[in-house]
Amino acid sequence: MNYLWIITLLAALQFVVFGFLVGVARNKGDVKAPAVSGDDNFERRFRVHYNTLEQLVVFYPGLWSFGLFVSMNIAAILGVIYLLGRVLYSVQYASNPDSRGPGFGLSVLPIYVLLLGGIVGVVLELIG
Repeated sequence: MNYLWIITLLAALQFVVFGFLVGVARNKGDVKAPAVSGDDNFERRFRVHYNTLEQLVVFYPGLWSFGLFVSMNIAAILGVIYLLGRVLYSVQYASNPDSRGPGFGLSVLPIYVLLLGGIVGVVLELIG
């Protein structure tokens, strides 16, 4: 279970770092709050941060349900792949949004596996 906590906290830290990068881009691009547009670099960083939030909503329950009902080690490995995918997505999206596909796929596919595996694991636990 310790691995799942490490992955959980790293994902939260990654989200915080992405938020910090939004603030840096807001400052550099002179985008005054509450505006969320006006500078391409800022908008890209903002989208990475927001998309990561959207992914975290399903990543966390998938990670923990898979870990508790299927395999903690496999959940941790999938969590690491997710984190690496998010980094790749961030780098790709910030440089050229059209190139974000590999990073997006590398972070979304583990989520699908975690969610589906978690659902199957919970159902099997319920039936017995």
